Amino acid sequence: MIKHNMVDLVGQYKKIKPEVDQAILEVLSNASFINGPAVQKFQKNLETYLDVKHVIPCANGTDALQVALMALDLKPGDEVITTSFTFIATAEVIALLQLTPVLVDVDPITYNIDPEAVERAITPKTKAIIPVHLFGQCADMNAIMEIAKAHNLYVIEDNAQAIGAEFTFPDGTVKKAGSIGDIGCTSFFPSKNLGAYGDGGAIFTNSDELAAKIRVVVNHGMTVRYYHDLVGVNSRLDSIQAAILDIKLKHLDEYGAARLKAANYYNEAFSKTDKIAYPKTASFTNHVFHQYTLVLNGVDRDGLMKHLNDRGIACAVYYPVPLHMQKAYLDPRYKEGDFPITEQLSKTVMSLPIHTELTEETLKEITEAVLEFVGN
Repeated sequence: MIKHNMVDLVGQYKKIKPEVDQAILEVLSNASFINGPAVQKFQKNLETYLDVKHVIPCANGTDALQVALMALDLKPGDEVITTSFTFIATAEVIALLQLTPVLVDVDPITYNIDPEAVERAITPKTKAIIPVHLFGQCADMNAIMEIAKAHNLYVIEDNAQAIGAEFTFPDGTVKKAGSIGDIGCTSFFPSKNLGAYGDGGAIFTNSDELAAKIRVVVNHGMTVRYYHDLVGVNSRLDSIQAAILDIKLKHLDEYGAARLKAANYYNEAFSKTDKIAYPKTASFTNHVFHQYTLVLNGVDRDGLMKHLNDRGIACAVYYPVPLHMQKAYLDPRYKEGDFPITEQLSKTVMSLPIHTELTEETLKEITEAVLEFVGN
């Protein structure tokens, strides 16, 4: 039986239970379940937190990515560059819209998209780049934005895993992840750093024009009720989830600090062996540790995972199969061996529990169990 889960949503809820319960009761009392005051309040507070002009809530993170692409008026066959080392949603929405996903390799230290690989992948058909802020730290957005500007490309940030992280530009300017590109997207899936108690997502932009279009797209393409100017979708964040998220937003930086503290404990413990590479943080970003992901060196990953599970410790692999090797995305342009860093990571990464409720006693138990199997 697993006693140490990847996340502890029950423990987190108990700490904010009075606030959350009261927020839910307020929505139940006013019965404004769709686009009610709670949604508007959360939207405004998230705009302030991210320092962006527009936040458009939606039903989930995948919808956020799809709507972002729909707002750009791309045509079937247009190419969108992204990483092969990410959750499937990043490429899924590209394919659903009959655009062409162009996959590239990642940086071996941060596991984020490699800007040099992006530059090499650009063709006359390229219209956008989707960098993924993987596991909780920012991709190299200075390099990505320079490439996009030089080639007149859109940038959509997939910020499902790094809300609250900050990027520091060479001139010292600091911006929140998701607020840098033309559009940012996030997920409020329950296990995220800012997680709802169900599905949810949001889209961010500083462009008035794009914001106006995104608001139409998420509402069936309507500008006036029953008058549909665009092909749209039905994608809304319900009021109860917005009320919960608004409470948790107040604690987001506190949650990030708790995750960082746990990560630092892990780092110290695993620095004593050369069989584990613990996560490194790039100089231009902080890390909010949505996942704490190790890279194993000469370690039997399946054996280690069984060893941990036998001791009641959860663990996981994000991600065991690169996108270019997924059955649904097999493409004659790519073959095994084309993205060596991504492919090696898929064979060697393993994630440990990381969340806001980890105690030093639990961290000690987890690290000792890992080192017991791995050795020095």
